[in-house]
Amino acid sequence: MEKQEGNGCIRQVVVESPVRPLRSLVRPCFIFLLFLSTFIVIILLGFPDSSFQTDWWKNLSLYTYYRRWTNPDRPLGPSPTTIPPTTVPATPSTTIRPLTTNHYHLGYPRNYHFIVDEPDKCNTQTPFLVLIVPVAPGNLAARDAIRRTWGNETLVQGKKVQTLFMLGLPGGPNAQELQEKVNQESRAHHDLLQSDLMDSYHNLTIKTMLILEWLVSRCPEASYAMKIDSDVFLNVQNLVSMLVNPDTPKQNYMTGLVWWHSPVLRKPNKKFFLPYEVMAESEYPPYPLGFCYIMSMDLPKKIMRVSPQIKPIYIEDAYPGMCLKRLGISLTNPPSKSLFDVNPIYSYGRCKLSTVVAVTTTKVSQMLRYWQDYTRPGPPC
Repeated sequence: MEKQEGNGCIRQVVVESPVRPLRSLVRPCFIFLLFLSTFIVIILLGFPDSSFQTDWWKNLSLYTYYRRWTNPDRPLGPSPTTIPPTTVPATPSTTIRPLTTNHYHLGYPRNYHFIVDEPDKCNTQTPFLVLIVPVAPGNLAARDAIRRTWGNETLVQGKKVQTLFMLGLPGGPNAQELQEKVNQESRAHHDLLQSDLMDSYHNLTIKTMLILEWLVSRCPEASYAMKIDSDVFLNVQNLVSMLVNPDTPKQNYMTGLVWWHSPVLRKPNKKFFLPYEVMAESEYPPYPLGFCYIMSMDLPKKIMRVSPQIKPIYIEDAYPGMCLKRLGISLTNPPSKSLFDVNPIYSYGRCKLSTVVAVTTTKVSQMLRYWQDYTRPGPPC
């Protein structure tokens, strides 16, 4: 403010400071920047698996602590020391191994033993195709249904087909009683393989690796092997036709319903959630869906060779795909995706059953009905 005199009067003139307009801009700019930074942090924390998640964000300490504290299965205490796998001679054992507390990464110590075995199954006549069904010890109904249906096909188009069941140890208060029933079933049918690991959903990857171990040690001269779930209807005729086709590879061959570019789920509430600490990649290598897949018999040994280099995860069908990636082997799509149906939206009729290789069923009675329809005399369509 300054005074001016003129004509005997004194006038006050207010001169505005040049700093004041700048001060008036500082506060809204600060509020805007604070809002913007808060918004960016919310986006990064709320969508850790999206395109917003850049490498620099993953390298921040804040991100490490965020992943640690948003993982509901984080260990309470220091991280356990990793113990390298050991190998011991295979001797009969009935030791029950406790389940791991980490449901996402399962140790595979490679010293499981077969307590029920059929070591001579491939000696008398080498099978062209070995079908192995992982199944819970108590699921006798499923095993009997398979024995009465496609599991009873032992000679198809002049090719020997062998069906076996892979079990783990039963749990619960009636474990001893159930184990005795398994032993009796083995003596009656001679088609059970049982290893001394606890039979559980989260041990399916280990169970799959034990199937490969058995194939390598007991049946290396077979041409093909198939891992197939107990709730799957199998058209063995169509499967053998596909395998004897001259265009079907004899080596480095794995097929089924191949899943390409499957994302790794990062939300802890999802069934197949995997934390970054277990798998850093954003998507799985190509893999065949676990309800059934076929491989040439050179692959079990190759997968066993590279598996010590790859951390096993509980998602059992993705793990063979991870091993094949390490081997540099690509999966093969089937001649038609319609040959394999993992989630049929309607019940299959006789005509459709004659065109598929494998389709899932909802219950044992449906499996039996499918087989009855499929084997009925007369043209299917």
